[in-house]
Parts: sequence; C-alpha cells; structure tokens
Amino acid sequence: MVRIAKGMTLVVGLGLSGRAICRHLSRLNVPFMVADTRAEPPGISDFRSAHPGVEVHCGSLASLDLQDVEEVVISPGLDPRMPGLKEIADQINPRTGEPRVVGEMALFVRAVAAPIAAITGSNAKSTVTTLLGDMAAAAGVKAAVGGNLGTPALDLLAHQPDAELYILELSSFQLEMTPHLNARCAAFLNLSEDHLDRHGDMHGYRAAKQRIFMGAEHAVVNADEPVTWPEYAVDQVTYFTQAAPKGSEWGLAHHQRKLTLMQGSTPWLAIDELKMAGQHNYLNALAALAMGQALGFAAEPMCSALRDFKGLVHRSEVIADINGVTWVNDSKGTNVGATLAAINGIGATLKGRLILLAGGVGKGADFTPLAAPLSACARRVILFGLDALLLEKALHNHVCTQQVDDLTQAMQAAFELAQPGDCVLLSPACASLDQFANYQQRGEMFRHWVQLKAKPAEGEAR
Repeated sequence: MVRIAKGMTLVVGLGLSGRAICRHLSRLNVPFMVADTRAEPPGISDFRSAHPGVEVHCGSLASLDLQDVEEVVISPGLDPRMPGLKEIADQINPRTGEPRVVGEMALFVRAVAAPIAAITGSNAKSTVTTLLGDMAAAAGVKAAVGGNLGTPALDLLAHQPDAELYILELSSFQLEMTPHLNARCAAFLNLSEDHLDRHGDMHGYRAAKQRIFMGAEHAVVNADEPVTWPEYAVDQVTYFTQAAPKGSEWGLAHHQRKLTLMQGSTPWLAIDELKMAGQHNYLNALAALAMGQALGFAAEPMCSALRDFKGLVHRSEVIADINGVTWVNDSKGTNVGATLAAINGIGATLKGRLILLAGGVGKGADFTPLAAPLSACARRVILFGLDALLLEKALHNHVCTQQVDDLTQAMQAAFELAQPGDCVLLSPACASLDQFANYQQRGEMFRHWVQLKAKPAEGEAR
C-alpha cells in the first residue's frame, strides 16, 4: 500500500483534462501527485518532462492509501465510484467544505473571476456553445470558449485571463463532479438516453445534468422537454420551443409568410436567412439567442453571427453531392437523441429517401425510438460495428436493414443503393471506440471517402 503524504492533492487520469488540472495546480504551486489506472498512459514521458519531480502512480488505485490526501481531482472520463475512490467519495474536505473527490470544474469555479455561461444537453451543446461564442465576439464581448469542447476550462484561465465571460460546454461527467457552478446563465437543451453505462439510468443521468443550475442566476431551457427545467432555485427562467412562442418564450412561427425565429410576437430572423438547415438547428439558434439576450448582447450582432454561422464539422455537415445524392457527415451523433434530430431535421426536406449509416458502441441505449421516423423516410439502414445486431433487432420490423463489417463497407453499399434525391447520412447513434479513436476520426474517414468519390474520374471534364 502506497501512502500519500498529508496535504497532497491527487490528480486521477492523464487525459486532456487531467493534464490541464496538473498545469493549473502547478501554476498555483499546489503540491500534487498523479495516478492513472493504465500501466503506461499515452504521453507519459512528455508529462514527466513537463512536470519533473511529480510522482506518477500507474495501476490500480486500490493500492493507494488516501487517508491523508487533501483532495482528489478526477478527470471527467473516469468513474468516481471506481475501486479506491468510492470509499472516500462521500467525505467532506474540511478546508473547502466540498467533497474530497471533485472534478476540474470545482477548481475552475474557485479560480474564475469573470461570469460563466454554461451549456449542457444530450445533443447540440457544441453547436450552441460555438454559436454563443460567435455572438459574443460580434457583440464586442471578450469571451473565452471551451470546456468539454476545445480548450479545457482550466487552460482558458491561463490562455485568456482577461476574458470578460467564459462560455463553457459541460458534459454530465463534468457536472457530476462539480459541487456548484454559479453560472450567470445556464442552458439545459435536451435530454435523451446516453452514458447510461456511467450513470446507471435516466434518473442518474438527468440528475448530473441538472447540477448546471446550482447557483445559477438565469436558466435557458426547452419548453417542450420539462425534464430540462431547473430543479434548483434560479432567479429567472427563459424557455425556447419548436412551436409558436407564448408570452416571452422563444419559438418558431410564420411572420410575413416566412417561418421566423420569434420571441413572443417579436420577429428576429427569418429561417431563410440562416445557413444552417433542419429544425434541430433552428432550436439551437433560439437557445443561443435566449442566452445572448440574458447575457446582455445587443440584438443586431447576434443576428449577424447567426447569418454567418454554417454549423460545426461532423454535425449534419454536407460533404458532397454525387449524382444527385447528398452525403451528410453527422459522426458526432453518438446517441439516439442526436440521430433522431438529424433524421427528423433532414428527412422532412428530402425529395428522395434517406440511407442511414449507423452502429458502434451503443452504451446501453434503447434504439427503438429510431424505428418510427426511419419507417417514414428511410430507403435502408446500413449497420456496422459492435452493436449492429442490437440496432438490427430494434429496427428490422420497421425498415429495411443491412449489416456490414465496417464503415467502409457501409459507404460502398450506400453508394451502390442511393438514387437521385436521396441523402446518405452518417449518424451512428453510437460511440465510435470499437473501430475508431474518436468520432472525429470516424467522420474524417467518411469525408475522405466521399470526397474521393466526388472527384471526376481521370479524363472527365471538370
């Protein structure tokens, strides 16, 4: 048993966030050591060079004696109930009054001076976070954007210490380990099955997401999904909806014969002025507008940012049109809710039919909600990866399905099947880690393959 010195902070996990935690503690001159359950964490040599003298323990945490440890700061990808930690998870740190086991955001909240705008949800949080950052820039607000998206929150403190606002995408893993966030404005966009292998059930998953409202001044939530409404005391709550708005709600309604982003009876922007497509993206725009208004951004800069915003890579991203068939990369659709949004947003606009490429690591999700919308718009669903059989069982009575070994075979099958007016949509409803390093690598493979197919054959006119 390895005993940790009294007063020492233990950082668990040497991933992206874990390294940001270490850099932050180094800047504060807080004594710490590191533990990682892997025998040889990637990049360990570089870490030792950057932090000479910092002890690193590789292997089971159960061999560590945490009796005298000051605080344990755990990377968000790791389960706080893992062996070695669950024994102290409910203990309180007498110095901070917070749990002895916390996440990176606990350190961020202690150190930050500027207001926080925070976004969570099962889907669309990256889009809304990026869009709100663009709105802040257009409004002349010096904002730092990151968190679960892009730069870790603790690195933002070092890179942009003069920021007037920190705009953060936060996952359920990050929020689960945050004692209080105290956000100026917090948004909970939607909730669908995801990460049940970590949280146990939807109740546990929702409870983690709800922590975004702890200490919040203003909440922005989905009027169509009461599960997003705050369970903690919040001074102001603003709602957005896919329906015509009531009162001061944000919603969609026709104005001068055009579908328009509205706040109550006030028109803001006609849908045909947006470069994003699909009703799910219209809701994202409404959520960002509601947050921007709550944060005091002027209307015209927000609308200007919306007009210019094209969406994110790997998120309902149109890659090419080949022989009248549209190929769309939604590799970031790693859960059922995200894929539903893509199917509903794209399926309703097609002249032809949808060919869905799906599969990977299902994370214990129920795939049956995909059946009804696919039966209405799909030509075929081509399945690949670890949980292809589970998808097949959920869908085969409702839509034509086909199983293949991998994404390359799925794309080739779709290419041979698709007809003019169709859309081939990669929106896997699953994580990628069975066959890829991450969803980005999966999306880039799709992009590369499609772009090669889209190039004219040698000798053809260009």
